[in-house]
Amino acid sequence: MARKSDREWFYDGIDLFNAGRFFESHEAWEHVWKRTHGDDKRFYQGLIQAAAAILHAQRGNRKGAMALYAKASEKLDGFHDVHMNLAVAEFRRALADFFAIALGAPRETPLPPPRLRRID
Repeated sequence: MARKSDREWFYDGIDLFNAGRFFESHEAWEHVWKRTHGDDKRFYQGLIQAAAAILHAQRGNRKGAMALYAKASEKLDGFHDVHMNLAVAEFRRALADFFAIALGAPRETPLPPPRLRRID
């Protein structure tokens, strides 16, 4: 069985994230994050923290969601509008909108989570 490349893990993580499988996306990106350095490592960590923050929000852990969202934002804010073929500025805005509502008053219906858009 061939071993997955970092690029394959990265794109698998995007697909899992967009399918609402936040824990699994976190796990896919962690494979790459462990072997990466510098800005790309910080970028992966921001994506991982964003996925975990959404998962916490969906499970009703507002304190954990808020803490992880703050960490994810801090990391992702330093990147250009597009990084590693992802629409990062668009994603940051979607995260901000999601958490502004998710961390507000409790809701009966769950919010649709943000998605990542690839720019190839």
